[in-house]
Amino acid sequence: MKFGRRTALKAGMGAGVAILGAPAIVKAQAGMKLDLSTVWPDGNFHTKNCKLFAEEVGKVTNGQVQITVHAGGSLGYKGPEHLNAVRDGLVQMADILNIQQVGEAPLLGIEGVPFLVANPDELKVLQKYAMPEFVKIATKYNQTIIYTVPWPTQYIHAKVKTDKLDGLKGLKIRVPDRQAGDMVNALGMVGVQIPWGETVPALASGAVVGVTTSSVSGVDGKFWEFLKYFYRTNHVWSSQIVTINNDTWKKISATNQKAIMDLAAKLQPQFWQVASDADTTSSKRLVEGGMELIEVPPAMLKEMREKTVGLEKAFTDRAGPVSVEIIAKYKKELGRS
Repeated sequence: MKFGRRTALKAGMGAGVAILGAPAIVKAQAGMKLDLSTVWPDGNFHTKNCKLFAEEVGKVTNGQVQITVHAGGSLGYKGPEHLNAVRDGLVQMADILNIQQVGEAPLLGIEGVPFLVANPDELKVLQKYAMPEFVKIATKYNQTIIYTVPWPTQYIHAKVKTDKLDGLKGLKIRVPDRQAGDMVNALGMVGVQIPWGETVPALASGAVVGVTTSSVSGVDGKFWEFLKYFYRTNHVWSSQIVTINNDTWKKISATNQKAIMDLAAKLQPQFWQVASDADTTSSKRLVEGGMELIEVPPAMLKEMREKTVGLEKAFTDRAGPVSVEIIAKYKKELGRS
């Protein structure tokens, strides 16, 4: 058992002992040590990004800020719990999946509006208008956004092969959030909302027979052990948002705060490229594992778009007028208005 000064006093040790131990304690605490929680495993590119960021933070702050990344949900927090966990200081930092926080902050699901965003360049435009509101949400939840990184192209991973939407009808499909569930249901499948950590057991038990997620997560879950096909639908986008508790942030010097933010701004474009590269690599690995990549026929994709068109209105009804303004500005810049 490790004894800090406060622990020693609570344990009934004499004040003299605590004071005599003070120099050693001060030395041990010279570098601020922070924990960063993520549900993704060590091999996932988001986790690798977090670890690189943590390593570089140590360098740019001369060891005054030291971040330890806890992968695979090892601190006990599930993805949807991260926003509140950081707010309450249960963990100082977390890698938060935005679309999983819609129960707390509906606007964070804006990237998950079906077929709103087609590629990373369009996502950057959407984030340009959405990020100021994301910052307000983070502030409300007592945290500061450090950087964001998107998940790459999305797929429907399944056991069946079809070139028509009806071929997927009735299949129980794991989804990460309510909005994805609405989309899957609109397409005739049955959405089952399950945190990532419970997805592979659900596949193994037959509770679900498919998953909507990226190729990267498909590799993380070794989907080839359960599924045969993955359809490149690219139906939604989502992003990991790394945040820090504001009570912790305020304890970091202004110099180090700037160094951390400058570092994040420098690394973020690199992290986005890593996301794109990860899709290519992971898709190849799924094929090597025995799965077949299905390019969705145009007629099938058109039907998917038509059946989910009403979900944009459903989203803006939940997220409020600001979401309407963001989407309008986004579409106008892309020439869709």
